[in-house]
Amino acid sequence: MLPKELTGEIRRIEIITRSLVESLFSGEYHSVFKGRGMEFDQVREYQDGDDVRAIDWNVTARMNRPFVKEFVEERELVVMLLVDRSASTDFGTTHRSKAHIAASICSLLAFSAIQNHDKVGLILFSDVVEKFIAPRKGRRHVLRVILELLHGRPERKRTSLAAPLERLNRVQKRRSVVFLVSDFLERPPEELLRVTNRRHDVIAIRVADPREIGPEKREKEKRGLPRLIRSTKKAAEPENPGPVGERNGFTILGSADFEDLETGEPFHARVDRAFVEEFNSRRARSDQELEAFFRANGVDFVPVETDGDYVDPLVRFFRARERRLRR
Repeated sequence: MLPKELTGEIRRIEIITRSLVESLFSGEYHSVFKGRGMEFDQVREYQDGDDVRAIDWNVTARMNRPFVKEFVEERELVVMLLVDRSASTDFGTTHRSKAHIAASICSLLAFSAIQNHDKVGLILFSDVVEKFIAPRKGRRHVLRVILELLHGRPERKRTSLAAPLERLNRVQKRRSVVFLVSDFLERPPEELLRVTNRRHDVIAIRVADPREIGPEKREKEKRGLPRLIRSTKKAAEPENPGPVGERNGFTILGSADFEDLETGEPFHARVDRAFVEEFNSRRARSDQELEAFFRANGVDFVPVETDGDYVDPLVRFFRARERRLRR
């Protein structure tokens, strides 16, 4: 039996998500993904004006007269959620961790899918596949997916983006819409990502904490539509963080001990102006390189932060993709 707190959290997410889907998100989802594919229906005799490229040469040869293939729009999609649950996703300096935001994002996508009569599947991963749920339809199935996202506890701490992509390609033969949700502190192997994106439609959603992103990048990502959901709680700040720490996202100036959540490796540093500037410089380069990496491999990239609205970036992505499809 589930704890009362977890049952309440699942119900709360369902209510919020269903409201968003019905009021805003379902139309965006449908316009971008529904009816884009075509599946074979039947063959019929060639008629004047038919596209010669549609001729079925095998049937034509057998029947001694030309036949063409007919296709219909493919209405049922499979949406696969590949979600990072390595130890780094438990990090969060606001009241929500990266893992919690990832669960909220996936809940929104899952309810949008079943609203459009599509199937939803889940792969939770660390440096191995921790949980696989085969694609199915229906509310009860989506609630099971949400339960795993909230309640599933990975056995391993490290990250491997190769593990979920390899499993996906092995078990999902039909072309699917794939949302790869991670903080992307590690990148997926490039060749494997290309192979996966040729077989499926891959969208990368990066969930990051504001302490992990330089201030210029944060301001750039927050431009766009009015914020639909606002954080009701701010991270605790020291009384005198100083202009450098406050400006660059650090709440500690002076000596500090850090620990890698995935390896447990300790690190001691003197957090001063030089440290902060070097951190932000490296972080900005890393963000730019990550976005360029996905773009070069034909994968859409959606950045989301734990201290803000996860709906706004998704809506902007869907609207931008819809504009591209209309060109």
